[in-house]
Parts: sequence; structure tokens; C-alpha cells
Amino acid sequence: MILDSLKLDGKVAIITGAGRGLGRAMALKLADAGADIVAAARTQSQLDETAEAVRTTGRKCLIVPTDVTVSAQVNALAAATVKQFGKIDILINNAGGGDDSRVVQLPEITDDEWRRGIDTNLSSQFYGCRAVIPQMVKQKRGKIINIASGYGLRGGKHNFMYACAKGGTIQLTRSMALTYAQFNIQTNCIVPGVFPHDEATKQFFKGGKFIPVGRMGEDRELGPLAVFLASDASNHINGELIAIDGGGLAGGIAPTGVSPESSKQMAVEK
Repeated sequence: MILDSLKLDGKVAIITGAGRGLGRAMALKLADAGADIVAAARTQSQLDETAEAVRTTGRKCLIVPTDVTVSAQVNALAAATVKQFGKIDILINNAGGGDDSRVVQLPEITDDEWRRGIDTNLSSQFYGCRAVIPQMVKQKRGKIINIASGYGLRGGKHNFMYACAKGGTIQLTRSMALTYAQFNIQTNCIVPGVFPHDEATKQFFKGGKFIPVGRMGEDRELGPLAVFLASDASNHINGELIAIDGGGLAGGIAPTGVSPESSKQMAVEK
């Protein structure tokens, strides 16, 4: 019986950033659980690959090329979903990305760079929530999953736009949860740790050496958590942050035990 509560049969899920990485992984797991997928991203070829993989599960996949930093395109994404399926059950605000601010001094960050970082990682999620809420309120049900980061809970050296935006994502999640709970809409936040998609990230985090479990995350590991938060099994979970980071935040908000330099300093002090 417990497995029945995790089924997503007949549900429709919009996933932004679905062309690759965590977005594609979540799309495939939700499809495995029974949901039809609306895949949004900027790159058509990547969306085509995601759609092909989703359809092998027997589920439908609507492709809607979308730049999530443009509110009109996000509105069009929601409208296309309602036109095709008549409803929106799930929104996963996944699209976003880091920047090179960790190697850039604050005075060197331009206004355009600041706005681009905030729009990519925070405004985009606000646009997504705003676009789907009218339909979810009308239905009197819905699941919204925002994707944040550990940097939303702690600072990062030379990391300004990304950390600020992800912190805003957490507060957006909480405000949404409080405002729309009366309409049977649950809004929660996944806080991923290090899920590398390039060699530079793997090298920067030393292959996961300083993560308590001793390794970095794999995209496929995020999918089951997304299914849980999208399903009826999580109906009494609202406004929560769920970290999936190998224990990276377990020792506290500061990056103690994760940052190589912090770890070395602790060893010296002991």
C-alpha cells in the first residue's frame, strides 16, 4: 500500500532545465512513477533526447523550449501545458546555474552580471511559481518543488549572485508554502550538494574527499526524492528544505568538514 502513495499515474509535471543533468534525471524518474512530462529548456537537441528517453517509459513528453529568465516564455510554458493536458499537477523549478563569481572580486561584478545571476537562479523560479499558481488554485491541488543549493544556507567565498539567489529560493519556498497551503498546494525545496557535470567541479571539490560520505552525488539519486515530494506520500510536508548532500551540511551551516582549508585548520587546532 505504501508504494501506491508514491505513484504519479495521470499526473502532469513541468520540469525546467529538463534537457540534461538533474532535470533530465528527475524527468525520467517521474515518468517511471507514471507522470506525463512537460520538458522545458533552451536547447532543442537536449530536449529531444530527454523526450525520447521519457517516451520509452510509456509516458507522454511535451517539449516547450523556454528561456526561464524571460517571464513571457515561462507564462507560455504554463499555457502550453494546460492546453495539451488540461492541468498542471507538479512544477519542478530546476533550471539555473552557477557562475564564475568565486574568482571575481566584488567591485568587478557588473550590474548586468548581477542581474543575470539573480534572474537565472531566482527570478526564473518566481516566474514559474507565478505562472502555475492560477491553475493549481483552480484545481485546489498542486506540488511545487524548488531547487536550491547548500550555498543558499551559507556563504561562499567570491560567490555572490548564486548564493544570494539560492537563499532567495528558500524564502520563496517558505512564503509560497504559507500562502497557498489553504488551496492544497504544497511547496518544498530540494537542497542538492555537489552533483558535478564537469571536470573542473570534480577537481574543485577534490572528488568528494571532504564530503562525509566520501563522494559526490549522482544525478540518478535526486530523482527518487523528487518523486516523493511530487507524490501523495508527502501531502503533509510543506515549506520544508530537504538536503541531499552526503552529509555536507550535517556539521552546521558553516562549511566545516567540507572545505579542504577548513578541515586542515581544524586538524591543526586539535
